[in-house]
Amino acid sequence: MAGISLRDQLLKAGLVNEKQAKQVAKTKQKEQRLVHKGQAVADDASQRAAQDAMAEKARRDQELNRQQQEKAEQKARAAQVKQLIEATRLPKLTTEDYYNFVDDKKVKRLSVNTLMRSKLSNGSLAIVHHGGTYEVIPREAALKVQERDPRRIVMLSEPTEEPDGDDPYAAYKIPDDLMW
Repeated sequence: MAGISLRDQLLKAGLVNEKQAKQVAKTKQKEQRLVHKGQAVADDASQRAAQDAMAEKARRDQELNRQQQEKAEQKARAAQVKQLIEATRLPKLTTEDYYNFVDDKKVKRLSVNTLMRSKLSNGSLAIVHHGGTYEVIPREAALKVQERDPRRIVMLSEPTEEPDGDDPYAAYKIPDDLMW
């Protein structure tokens, strides 16, 4: 049946009769003739609908890809922050000396020693959220965490100059209005 046309197959199966087949062929020829002469416009509505559907599908796919890429980037940033905090955190101390700080309008406290207290105050250490607890990390790591997820930073003081212990003139302040 590969060499028989669809018209002949339909006639042979008895689905249409000869008169119906001739009438369909005649109307098709007439329509083609009018289109060729320019008196009628070819029906390309189905083509336009298909193109519109393809354009809409492409737009949806592009939006979905963008959302998936954004989720993947967020996941990667979260993994970087976790790795950075775990690699640089200082060990937890169990002392009677506590450092008080504010987190979400609540005063919290962290067990510290005197060196950690001074470094937290002068900005060389920072406090961050990690796994439901607070961790103390160095300033450089805290700045990297802040770039990726600023919500994780609980306390990061501005760095202050520490007076040099060997400076014999540390007790003498230089006046601001000194002219040379």
